Amino acid sequence: TLEASLLGSRTGESGSAGSGQSRFQVTEVTELGAVTSGERTSGGTDGTTGTTGSKGSAGGEESKGRFSVVKFLDSGGIGTDASDVAQNGDTVRSTGSHRSSASGHTNISDTHSNTYYMRTFGHNTIDAVPNIDFYRQTEAPLGDKLIRPTLSELHDELDKEPLDEDGFPIGEESTLAEEAAAKEGTKEQAKGGTIKFGWVKGVLIRCMLNIWGVMLFIRMSWIVGQAGIGLTCVIILMATVVTTITGLSTSAIATNGFVRGGGAYYLISRSLGPEFGGSIGLIFAFANAVAVAMYVVGFAETVVEMLNDVDALMTDELNDVRIVGTLTVILLLGISVAGMEWEAKAQIVLLVILLAAIFNYFIGTVITMESKEPKGFFGYKAAIMMENMGPDFRDGETFFSMFAIFFPAATGILAGANISGDLTDPQSAIPKGTLLAILITGITYVAVTVSTGSCILRDATGDHNDTSSVSDLNCTDAACTLGYDFSICKEGGCKFGLMNDFQVMSLVSGFGPLITAGIFSATLSSALASLVSAPKVFQALCKDNIYPGLHVFAKGYGKNNEPLRGYVLTFCIGLAFILIAELNVIAPIISNFFLASYALINFSVFHASLANSPGWRPSFKYFNKWVSLAGAVLCCAVMFVVNWWAALMTNIIVLALYVYVSYKKPDVNWGSSTQALIYNHALTHCLLLTGVEDHVKNFRPQCLVMTGYPNARPALLHLVNAFTKNVGLMVCGHVRTVSRRPNFKEMSLDHARYQRWLLKNRIKAFYTPVFAEDLRHGAQYLLQVIVLQCTAIICGISSVWCLPSLVPDLFMLSRLFHDQDDAFDLQHGVVIIRLQEGLDISHIQDPDELLSSHEKKDAGMKDVVVSVNMLGKDSEDSNSFPPSLITSAQNSPLILRETKRSAKPLSLTDQRLLEASQQFKKKQCKGTVDVWWLFDDGGLALLIPYLLTEKKKWKDCKIRLFIGGKINRIDHDRRAMAALLSKFRIDFSAIYVLGDINTKPKKHNVLSFEEMIEPYKLKEDDMEQEAAERLKAEEPWRISDNELELYRAKTNRQIRLNELLKEHSNSAKLIVMSMPLARKGTVSSALYMCWLETLSKDLPPILLVRGNHQSVLTFYS
Repeated sequence: TLEASLLGSRTGESGSAGSGQSRFQVTEVTELGAVTSGERTSGGTDGTTGTTGSKGSAGGEESKGRFSVVKFLDSGGIGTDASDVAQNGDTVRSTGSHRSSASGHTNISDTHSNTYYMRTFGHNTIDAVPNIDFYRQTEAPLGDKLIRPTLSELHDELDKEPLDEDGFPIGEESTLAEEAAAKEGTKEQAKGGTIKFGWVKGVLIRCMLNIWGVMLFIRMSWIVGQAGIGLTCVIILMATVVTTITGLSTSAIATNGFVRGGGAYYLISRSLGPEFGGSIGLIFAFANAVAVAMYVVGFAETVVEMLNDVDALMTDELNDVRIVGTLTVILLLGISVAGMEWEAKAQIVLLVILLAAIFNYFIGTVITMESKEPKGFFGYKAAIMMENMGPDFRDGETFFSMFAIFFPAATGILAGANISGDLTDPQSAIPKGTLLAILITGITYVAVTVSTGSCILRDATGDHNDTSSVSDLNCTDAACTLGYDFSICKEGGCKFGLMNDFQVMSLVSGFGPLITAGIFSATLSSALASLVSAPKVFQALCKDNIYPGLHVFAKGYGKNNEPLRGYVLTFCIGLAFILIAELNVIAPIISNFFLASYALINFSVFHASLANSPGWRPSFKYFNKWVSLAGAVLCCAVMFVVNWWAALMTNIIVLALYVYVSYKKPDVNWGSSTQALIYNHALTHCLLLTGVEDHVKNFRPQCLVMTGYPNARPALLHLVNAFTKNVGLMVCGHVRTVSRRPNFKEMSLDHARYQRWLLKNRIKAFYTPVFAEDLRHGAQYLLQVIVLQCTAIICGISSVWCLPSLVPDLFMLSRLFHDQDDAFDLQHGVVIIRLQEGLDISHIQDPDELLSSHEKKDAGMKDVVVSVNMLGKDSEDSNSFPPSLITSAQNSPLILRETKRSAKPLSLTDQRLLEASQQFKKKQCKGTVDVWWLFDDGGLALLIPYLLTEKKKWKDCKIRLFIGGKINRIDHDRRAMAALLSKFRIDFSAIYVLGDINTKPKKHNVLSFEEMIEPYKLKEDDMEQEAAERLKAEEPWRISDNELELYRAKTNRQIRLNELLKEHSNSAKLIVMSMPLARKGTVSSALYMCWLETLSKDLPPILLVRGNHQSVLTFYS
């Protein structure tokens, strides 16, 4: 075998090689598939290749173009074992970088060995082993994307392509250097390194700092005073339930594949799609930006209060808040811009301060001081705990108002997920960090609730003289039992206690200023986290180009791809709201924005689980779709509890953004659960339809339209779309005739391209191309692959099929003619459309020019195919010279390659054709649609014009009905038809009964018909019987004299009908007419086509319709 010859060549050479010359070694076998031009491998570690050895040609001519034997320096002087040599004739592919060059060759660079090949199971083969790099996306941040060998490379026959002396395709020498440069660039990028955080530093710390806000120090004690220990714990539990469910949902999404930067936006958009993701991403980024102002103003107000206590205000309180807030946000911006590493260090410092403040408080609760007792602090006392166990709502507060005040403290759970792009392992870090943060902070809030409720009275005067005797009979409250009388506080005016002093935790703590430092730490850490989150989320949103005008903010800088422009924008938004300094109105909206994000994250998990897509398999298993749905409902309920008008406004904003993104239809495909659920529903409903017998009341036209390329026949496409859009089904069939092996890969690309073209032009149809040896077989294939039952085949007829120059190609007529027979055999109707100007515009303008610029083919060349254009070879028509030029991507002997010439002015005929091709796309002015319902085919000839006139573009056209009848029964027939149309509930403007259909046609029209059929006659009388029979067998489309005489009456009827059509319907916008039938096996294809030509010539656009003779109309309810 060839492999054995190569092996012998190598072993023989090894024995005769000189000392300065390395032994021959077999390189990768170069396999050139039918699609890719060739395959190659980069050099070894030294980047050099040798020359072809003269003794390495043992394979002889058989190996030429398929194998190359290359010698190269073997610095180690160690030979290669015989098992390393090619054993199966395939080419080995390295596990290095696989890419396709611009020339179509596949370049293979080996990053794991210093040889030209590596072994796969001991064989040299391009069939690659499983590798994670094959599954990366194009812009994989963690490694290079590799491209596995295609089926074509493994399966297609080998082409013979000349190789250079190094065994590579000629003209590809520069690719090695380019690839080496690309590798060097990758290495340099790797050297720079990016700052990544683990789950503690990246998620846990951030979430705890965000959840432990100022609420912990200045509002928690007041909530305990109002709601009591019991209800406050219930409030904390409710908030924790919502955040825990959301945390579980976040963990599920985060562990269902690699997570990039963008936090909540990324999670929602990749799960529910760009519509929900784009709307929530924008408001989530805005909410974080405004949250910066909220936290900074909280910090500034605390500072200003301290300045006011020492009488050190700069101007007045409001302006001082603005000044301090501005300076603070500038400082925070500087920390953020300095990089994530500095920001993380700042967060750790703030966490240390915050933890010290919390521990300081708890230490203070066990250190009782007599001086603090008049202010309500007595240490842990059972009497105080029991008194504070129940609620004592004052000033109109309720349980839900307390919940609304507390819940914003729990909205920091996405602080870690928001920087998902800066985490070392988001899939592991987000679940662990988020859930542990919720647990720790929840326990902390409960502990603070119990401790404050057990140590501090609700009311205290602060006066040492307000004492009482324990033996007092009226002593009922806890203060009295502890020796104090604070009953005066019931009248109001007390400044101490849980209900009156927001800074009571400073009183309790061991060192009061540390609580103030804790407040500063809580506000600044939350502000810093929001200042980092907003630009990160906004950058991810802008990168996806959901809102095209915002793409300028997608650019990143530095090794961490920092969104500096986003930082500046966030700074400007935060500064604007700081200068306003009135955040009481905007604060509820911000909380609702966060809640809307939580609701959609929960709904995403429910939706993905409901869709049951095989791709939904999170490694985090502790979630349930119904629990996630309950979490989404809870989030929506909490939105209205917190603030009903803010919830309403949030929903309106989300809905408006959703509608905008849906209208824009961004060109993205993220494999969302919405897409998966659509597939599920479509599949389920299709299966349901197969189990239900069709009913006439539910009849819808389902049309196979033989368009060829959809943009080659606009008039045909627009007319059928007019009566099927939102009503029925349209399938654009394209039969591509081939005489050798078809190129299915190219057809697949064309299918995707033209389907996008249909969607872009808002035509609701499916493009379905098939390869076949002729039109008839292609149409049969199409009828068999259509899932839903087809009710009609619609095609166009050329205006010039009957030119004498077409006689040599009329063997096609029999195949085209039998398409109608096949349709009727399968119980389908047939509709033929004719425009006098023609239908096919492909010879005027390349169909690809109608596609988007990035989908165009090579502008310098086009493929053309010679075909007969009646119903259309390749299902194409034309009214140009009969062998029309039809765009085709099929590389077959029928296709010629020609260079596009410079644009020439269109002829008058082509100008009219181009104008006619767009006539059904425009709104039709006032006129009539004339229906010549001569034969009852089930009502399809009547239903099509009705559906047309119901559309907006055709609503100004009225239906006129023409029927056949007897002269002495015209009034009776008109009344009977009017009654039938009334029962069908179809409006009409007039009914005409034609009693002269059977009148003989005019003589000159009969002579014109005779001239038309003259080239197609068999003329058996002018030849011997045997010769006539042989000619009829060879050309079955020929018209015999006997056949012509037998159908003379039917021929005259078609001629007469054309005269009547010209008389009555010459000004109609559209004519719909019953199509004549030809009995199978008795009427030749040429005679039948002459009938259709005679019937439809010199008329407005006409539809010849023949249903399957099953009712499509009913007057029963």
